[in-house]
This record gives sequence, C-alpha cells and structure tokens, in this order.
Amino acid sequence: MAERYGSWGRILRVDLTKGTTSVEEMDEATFRRRPGGRALIAHYLLRELPKGADPLGPENVLVFAMGVLTGTPLSGASRHAVGAKSPLSNGFGEAEVGGFWGAELKRAGWDGIVVKGAAPSPVYLYIKDDVVEIREATDLWGLEIMDTEDRLKAQVGERLARVCEIGPAGEKLVRFAGIVNDYKDIAGRAGLGAVMGSKKLKAIVVRGSKNLPLADAAKVKEVARWVADTLQENHWAFHNFGTGMGLDGYTQVGGMAVRNYEGGAFEHAADISAEALVEKGYRIKMEACWACSVRCKKVVKLEQPYQIDPKYGGPEFESIAAMGSHCGVGDLAAIAKANERCNALGMDTISFGATVAWVMDLRRRGILPDATLGGEPVEFGNAKAVVAAADAIAHRQGLGDVLAEGSARAAETLGGTELLTTVKGLEIAMHDPRQRTEYGKQVRISYSTSPTGGDHMNSNLPSRSARNTVGMCFFLKYDDPKLTDIVNAVTGWGLTPAQLGEIGETGLALARLFNIREGLGPADDRLPEQSMKPHVSGVLSKVRLDPDDLREQIVAYYRARGWDDEGVPLPETLARLEIAEYPGATT
Repeated sequence: MAERYGSWGRILRVDLTKGTTSVEEMDEATFRRRPGGRALIAHYLLRELPKGADPLGPENVLVFAMGVLTGTPLSGASRHAVGAKSPLSNGFGEAEVGGFWGAELKRAGWDGIVVKGAAPSPVYLYIKDDVVEIREATDLWGLEIMDTEDRLKAQVGERLARVCEIGPAGEKLVRFAGIVNDYKDIAGRAGLGAVMGSKKLKAIVVRGSKNLPLADAAKVKEVARWVADTLQENHWAFHNFGTGMGLDGYTQVGGMAVRNYEGGAFEHAADISAEALVEKGYRIKMEACWACSVRCKKVVKLEQPYQIDPKYGGPEFESIAAMGSHCGVGDLAAIAKANERCNALGMDTISFGATVAWVMDLRRRGILPDATLGGEPVEFGNAKAVVAAADAIAHRQGLGDVLAEGSARAAETLGGTELLTTVKGLEIAMHDPRQRTEYGKQVRISYSTSPTGGDHMNSNLPSRSARNTVGMCFFLKYDDPKLTDIVNAVTGWGLTPAQLGEIGETGLALARLFNIREGLGPADDRLPEQSMKPHVSGVLSKVRLDPDDLREQIVAYYRARGWDDEGVPLPETLARLEIAEYPGATT
C-alpha cells in the first residue's frame, strides 16, 4: 500500500448501547474528498442518522472529526470539529475547538470517533494508541470539569493524557451545553454537550505516541518558522491581547451586541476589553494551543471580589460581549467569573449570555416582571445575576430549568418570541449585523445561512468551510494559496486553491442536504427581528435592515454556491462535488 500522509485512514466506531468498539478503515481517495471536520460529520449524519431522530435520543450520531492538518507541527493546526444533530436547531450541529485534545487523538492514530447509542449508566472512553476501552464513570457523574479531568488523569495514571468531557450542564441535557477539553477549550455551540450527556458519555481520555507522517516535512517546518518570524507583523494583536481588543471603538460603530440587541453604544466597553484585563492585572499570561507560536489565549487569575482559577483560562470577545454588553454589565471581574463558571459547568457562553440578556429584556418589558436566577433579579446591569445564572441554568434550578432549553424553546413557555435573537434556534453571536462595515455585511449573511444557525465565523463561505474541514484555525493569517501549500506539504495531494475551496463547498452542500432532509428551508435562513430594528440610540438609530434586501442577498449566496433559489443544491453541483450518491441528494 502506498505511503499515506496527514491521516491514518482509521475511524474509531463506538456503540454505547452494545458496549462495543470497532475500527472503520477509510481509504485515502474517500478521505481526500472530505478530509475531516464538517464534511466528515455531514457524511455520517446523512448516511447513518435516521430522518427525524430525536437529537437527545440514542439514535443521534456524535462525531469527533479531526482535520487532515490536526496534530501536524504547525501554528493553527490544533483544531477539530464535533458534530451531531443539534438539540437547539433539530438540524446540522457543529462546533470547532482548539487546544490539545484533537492533536492527541491524531497522535494516537485516529482520524475521528463516531459514537452511537447510549450507555445504561455513565461511562468514559479510554484511548491509548490502539488500546480502546469503555470504562465505568458513575463516580464522575455530577463532577465539574476540573475535578473530572484531574480525577481521570490520576485514575488512568497518565499525567500527560488529554481529556474532553462534559460538565453538569451536559449531564442535565442543557441544550446549549458544550464539550470541554483541557479545562478551557470548548466546542461550545449547537448543544453537543447535551448530546454527549444523553449518551451517558462523561469523557474521552486520550494518550498518543505516534508522529503523523508528513509528505514534505521540510516545507512544514519552513511554514512554522515563517509564523514565528513574522509574529510581530501578522499576529501581534492576538499574541498580546487575544480577542476583544478595541471595544470602545467597536461599540462606537454599533458593532457590539448591546442589551439584547437594542443597540446603541455601550458606555462600559473600554472597561471590559482585553486591554482592561491587562490594566487591571486580572490577566496573568497568554497560552497557546498545540504547536502554535501565536499564543492568543488569555489566562485570568483573581482572588477578589471573586476567586477565579487560572486553569479555566479567561474570557474572549464573544464571552465578554455575551455576558457583558449584551446584559448591560460593565463589571469585568463578574464577567470573568461567569466565564469561569460556564467553563466549569460545560456551557456555551454565547447562548448562555444571549439567553440571560433575553430574560433581562422580558423583565424590563413586564413580560416576566419577577424573573430571578439564584435569588438575583435578572435585570440589565446586574452583574451578580449573570454569575448566579450559570449554576441555576446548568443545574436546572427554578427559572433556570426553562432557560436550559435555550431561549427559542423557553419563549414558547414564557412569551417574548419577538425579542429572541436566534437563527434556527441558535442564539446569534455578538457582532451586530446592522453595523455599516464590510464585516457587518458578511455577518448578516453568515448568521442567516450558516448550516448551524447564528454563527459569526463566516464558515458559510467555501474557503472558511475548508479551514473547518482540514482543521486550521481562522486566526492564522494563511491566505488560500498558502493554506493550499500547507495541505499539500502535509498530504502530498497536489491540490490547487480552487480544489481546496471545493472541499469547503462539499461540507456546505452536505450540511445543507441534511438540513433540508430534517425540514429546515429558506424560511429558516433569516435574521431575528430584534437584530433588524434600528438601534435605540447612536449611529445606527435610523438604520433598519430591509428584509427584502436581505432575502436578495441570501438568494445571491445560494446561487454562488450552485444551489437553486430555495437553497437546494442543483444536480450539476452535486455531480461536480461528487456527492450525488448521498441520501437526500435527489429530493
């Protein structure tokens, strides 16, 4: 057999109902068409998940998909994707995450894990290279992230093992629970932690010892050196501050989510920015993901007024805005504490913050005048309410039980549907789609058309979708030709940039087919009314987004993808991408 580079051709199959594991071999030609990430997730969901299955039932398929670049010795090559049918949208669910866990799984000789069924009682998966065991985890159920991880490392006797796990939020099926690795790196969006919890799978512990074979190791080394040598010019801001810099300027152009998207400048923006974390002495250092020289991840440590453990990292832009400006909160210590609690409990900070902000709006308008969480009145500006909300929602206490269903489902019980900020049931991220910038235009279409719902990463575009698929971080300044060179150096495939773009298109088209099959259509590709209205004050107070204009832009997006005006991939597109054989491709 010819030498294979960048991947092993091995997918670990786990059936938790039967308590069995097996190996699926994947030949290189097949893997090359969908080399990890989104494309691999959609492949399994279309092929193996029954139509209309309950996302929290045993039939759901949970996929951990490494990219062909995951685990290679390159800055940015730490990413992998996790996917399943989303308990928030009932459609395609996907979240990406960096850190070290994905690289460790790859170094153990696996390109992915496909989990089906549900265990009768809590279990964890132990992987050490070719050794795979399903082990008892009843004693771990109920533990927060740090306790789980520390106890597992001690149990397996592997200090250097990497662990991904769920916290109490995933166990209690909070529909925006995430999957956490290394205490602080979280596949947060789309509720995949709840899927893992429904399967009674507490954690996956991995230890790998294999070096991934590279087609052109010298070229890979050269790229790695280029990132390190050009750090000042290309990645200085990320290296020094991470995300969340310059918020004062950003709020002035109406870029940041403010008070459940009512808009206007946020008066405390400068107080909660990445620079303020440094100035106040909250941030003690920056850390990196696997093999990355950029080191863009904040580490926060605090003793007063809240105790914050630095192992849980620190808040990035989305978390700062979701639990800060979105909730009208300008208390940076409280935001950092709420971020730590969400990480410890295993919850997506974006959906969490947006849900709390929505309740604050309900209380303000008299729809839910007595709304409290953890004994705190849920009103704009109440920092203590945001901190208390984390435990109340994760443990489904009081009003938190309803909110654990996500804001869209909670609105069916509580009212206030017109104030929601969701697309396809997923709370939109923290970049205001009304901002009059080029990025604002991109965000409008990204929120509307991303297969998972309100995603801000523009991963609805082929080149960005390709990054998700191959396992490359968006923050690294590799342009498409350079990324193509990297993929070729790792794999020896000899792709052109256009062919790399087609890999991204394949993932988008397959995810679209899955959403259509599950009943999502063009009516679901929209923005929430709350984010279309003029801001209450400031530069965008006279700007209303026009639904007809937005619809035209969405149809233009469909056409650019080779889909019809209803968003259905055309037969010639399916043929060009070689995916016409998938179930749902003929509907």
